[in-house]
Order: sequence, then C-alpha cells, then structure tokens
Amino acid sequence: MITVLFAVGGCTDSDPSGSRSRDSAGAGSSPKAAAGSLIWEFEHIPDFHGELVDIAVLADDDVWAVGDESDSETALLLHYDGRQWKRHSLPEALDTNVYPPMLEEVDEETLWLRPQTDNRYTAAKSWAQWDGAHWSAVRNPPPGRIRDFEAKSPDDIWTLDDERIARHWDGTHWTTTRLPHETLDLAMVATQDVWAVGRRSTGPGTRMSGERYPQPASMHWDGTAWKSVETPQAHFDPLPSEPVAGLGSVFVLDDGEVFAYGANNYNHGESLTEDHEPRIEDISLRRDGSKWVEQKPPSGECAVRVPMGQDEEGLFLSGNRYLTDDDRCVKIKHPRLPRSTGVRKAARQLLWLEEIRRSPDTGEWFGAGHVATRQSGDQVFVPVVVRLKRGS
Repeated sequence: MITVLFAVGGCTDSDPSGSRSRDSAGAGSSPKAAAGSLIWEFEHIPDFHGELVDIAVLADDDVWAVGDESDSETALLLHYDGRQWKRHSLPEALDTNVYPPMLEEVDEETLWLRPQTDNRYTAAKSWAQWDGAHWSAVRNPPPGRIRDFEAKSPDDIWTLDDERIARHWDGTHWTTTRLPHETLDLAMVATQDVWAVGRRSTGPGTRMSGERYPQPASMHWDGTAWKSVETPQAHFDPLPSEPVAGLGSVFVLDDGEVFAYGANNYNHGESLTEDHEPRIEDISLRRDGSKWVEQKPPSGECAVRVPMGQDEEGLFLSGNRYLTDDDRCVKIKHPRLPRSTGVRKAARQLLWLEEIRRSPDTGEWFGAGHVATRQSGDQVFVPVVVRLKRGS
C-alpha cells in the first residue's frame, strides 16, 4: 500500500547531466536513462516567456496545453497533432478575460475549456468544447464561478462553486446542493461515491482556550445527499495564535482508495517567540472502511508531497518525485534548457509542473508548466511541455 503526505512544493533543481529539448526549440539527443531512472524530457518549448497552466491528452495525436504569455498577458492554446505543435487563439465560443482558461477532460473524446473569472462574484457565461475536430460552445455550461471540476462521463459531472456550493450535471440539468462545510477540493470514486474536503468552523475542537480553531472536515455524497463525515481533529500544545487546521486535497487511487491531505497551521510570529514556535503539522489521512485513519509519511523527500497521478508502478508526486509501490522515493530528473531560450549557462533551473496527464493510447505521461531560472539580471520563465522517459 502506498502512503503519501501533504505537499509543500512543486519544483526540482535541474539535472546538470540532462539532455536538450527534442523539438525545434532546442534540438538535441537525450542521454540514455540509467536503469530504473525517470526523466522529464522536453517535448516542446514554445517561443515566448511565461508559463503553461494546464494540459489535456485525448490521444497521442490530440494533446492540448493552455498558457499565459507574460509579455502581453495573453492566454493562448497549444495543440499537438502527432507531428508538430501549433499555437492557437482561444475559441470564439469562450468567455475571455485576463486569466488563462482550464482544460477539463469530460470523456476520452470530449474536452471542455473552462474560463476563469476575475472575482468570486462573476460567473463565466460561455465555455468551449473540443470534439476532436472543432471547437464549439458548450450547450449547458455550469453556472457560478467554478473552483473545481470532476467528471466521470458527459452525464455525470460535479463542480465546486464558491466554498459551500456543489453542482451536479446528469445530462439534462444542473442540480445545486449546499455543502455542510467550507470545501476546497472534490474527488469522484463513482456516481454515488463522491468526496469533498475542507474545514469546519463549528463543532468539536473548534474552540480551545477561547481561541477559534477551524478543524479538518470531510463530506460524502452517497447518491442522495452530502453528509458530514467524522474527521480526525488537529491540535497544538501549547496553543499558538490564530490556529487553523484543514484539508486542501483529496485523491482517489485506481482501486478506489481515498486519501486526504492538509495542514495544521497558525499565524506565525504573534504569540510565541520564534525559538518556541511549533512546526506546521502536515495531515495525511486514508479512508479505511467506515473511518479515516492517519497515515505514516513515506521516507525522504516524498514525505511532504501530494499525488498528481498514478500508474502501474507507483504515484507521481508534486515536486517531481515518484513514490514506488515498495515505498522508494525517486527524484524525476529533467534536462537543462537550451541556450536559445535566453537562459545563461550557469543559471539554476527549477521545473514546475502544474498538471500531468496520461495518454489513453500508449500510456505515456505528458506534463505542462514552466522552468524558472535563477541568474543575475533578468529572471526568465520558460513554458514547457514534457514527456516522461523511463530507464530500462
């Protein structure tokens, strides 16, 4: 059984012995990976500075990435058709604003482009849909300002609107439900088995020594209603100023196991001297039958990271780490950027991946994000698409 813990980072230092990019942005050959090693190779380096914020893989010849060009503050799309990457403008059917949209895979053939709005009170009115050949308007997009989107099929979709509103699409209409507690993340196991996590401000443990103390919360949809589920409390001793505990992420393994991650934190530097401030406590829970159980963190650098994906051999974690089924923590390396990107030879390079997705055709993994460089003078942020290479 795999155990993982709450993440605090999403980057990794560059590997000085890494390869150059495989496409026209930096042609070169990759070194042969050592046995059992993992490497994020550069699949595509766009010709602008900025970042990629999301990626979707419908097939090996139908890959989409969405990005943000820093110089012009322009959101854009990149598409791979199996031969080359091309830059596209956002579809006319999409509500546009200064924020890049997000990609949502509704099923293996359908992709929705979700607009992001500039404040919590403004709802996007039009979404775009890709059917493998054309972009068109989504006929019945969800109302509200969407914070999370989870789909099992075109007729079984959940969204999180604000912090207390969940909406469900059954193929005909959207049903709105108020959640029991403040919610930060959703995850679907099955149609009648959906989980939400966040924090609660009432009930046991939320008042200690006169101090307000929000506690971790979890909720479950059983096909009929959202119900609050008993969740382990978190406590400090002694009690620091303005403590707050909560869950920020829920993840479902392929076998249906449910994990939740969060932290027990407080307002640093207020009531205790720095020498005596307690450490932030990471929270890692696993659903075991009818109850949540606390998880022992894995060893090494995998102890403070959350899962981003799963394959047959283990879990991909934030911070470019991989946790094997036998609990070995592996660092996923990456090459250095080619000099054509404007990055100096001695620059330190950090790869940040916002999303990773697996191809349904070959099982290959793609990722999207950016490489942040640390060098004298201008700082450079280079958007990248990466593809995973495994050592033999």
